[in-house]
Amino acid sequence: MTTAAMAGEVVGHARYTFRLRVSSGALAKLNDEWARCRWVWNECVAMSRKVHQHNKTTGERATCGPAQLDRMLTEARRSMTWLREGASVPQQQIIRDFAKSRAKALKDVKAKLPMRQRAGMPRIKRKREAAPSLNYTQRGFRIKDDRLHLVT
Repeated sequence: MTTAAMAGEVVGHARYTFRLRVSSGALAKLNDEWARCRWVWNECVAMSRKVHQHNKTTGERATCGPAQLDRMLTEARRSMTWLREGASVPQQQIIRDFAKSRAKALKDVKAKLPMRQRAGMPRIKRKREAAPSLNYTQRGFRIKDDRLHLVT
């Protein structure tokens, strides 16, 4: 949401967080969606660690950026029906969030910030420890026909 700019004032943005109160059926569908997104995040972490270990052992400079992770997601959605059952937008958003988090951690390491000030590298999200959250586009989503759909 953008505020109106007065003469000489800076335009600001507000971000809102909403808590949903949904039926048990809808809650189950949202939890299934969260599980798929958590799986995508964990695959991104595993790929990042694999590339880091490969670079460390061989001395190469392979990367693990959003483009490679997007290709990984496309291939995973093609081969796994349970992943394909979920919406692709929050899965893609998870990859963007992972890339931002990893870039921030690498930037802090490069800037040689003290350990207490650094953003840590992204870690595995465990079902019992991570709070369920999904990021959608501004259009939002709708639950119908046993699937989550983007609102158009």
